[in-house]
Amino acid sequence: MLEIKNLNYYVTENGKQKVILNDINLTFEDNKVYVITGHNGSGKSTLLKIIMGIVRQNSGQIFFDGKDISELDITKRGQSGICYAFQQPVTFKGLKVKDLLDIATGEENNLSEMCDVLSKVGLCAKDYINRALDDKLSGGELKRIELAVTLARKGKLNMFDEPEAGIDLWSFDNLTSLFENLKGATNIIVSHQKRILEIADEIILLSDGKVVLQGEKKKVLPKLSDNACGRLREVSHG
Repeated sequence: MLEIKNLNYYVTENGKQKVILNDINLTFEDNKVYVITGHNGSGKSTLLKIIMGIVRQNSGQIFFDGKDISELDITKRGQSGICYAFQQPVTFKGLKVKDLLDIATGEENNLSEMCDVLSKVGLCAKDYINRALDDKLSGGELKRIELAVTLARKGKLNMFDEPEAGIDLWSFDNLTSLFENLKGATNIIVSHQKRILEIADEIILLSDGKVVLQGEKKKVLPKLSDNACGRLREVSHG
């Protein structure tokens, strides 16, 4: 279980304080899929980065499996079972896809194991395991490789920042199937897409750094689609 208590994050721009996240309180239960949505700049990606330890909150606490991880660095959070897939995948000069999968699992993977995980993201292992992780790979290929690495790690908590970005050649059916393969873990997804929202157990709406709506999919989805609500209109069409 992941618990976030009274979390605040702000930055200073031109001598003025800009609030990014304002008193966030959330609980993510084990083995559920959560989708966080909201307009651009609402704090969605920042929240994931704070949970991962990439960005440090100004105040508040984060508990994972009952332990306070608020001050742990990204490495220790990763070791505890937290995984994060970036919105814009990073490249790793000098590494091949096989190397990255071996690092993710902590052991050398055979062809069958790599084929199993890469096929789940629509890639053929024989075509990719010896490919270098550089700018010769397309954004969509890098995105899918990163998703494969998350699958291979078998974490307790998986976080995905707009996983649909850059996978135009790979159907949403395959993407949603990927999340089905991650059952047995807590999955937090940042997305605007209705198809992603529909696989959620719970949906969280952020606006201006605050949680303005949270609940079961069947209760929240109709509100996101209600065009009479100007506050949510941008989300329902985003």
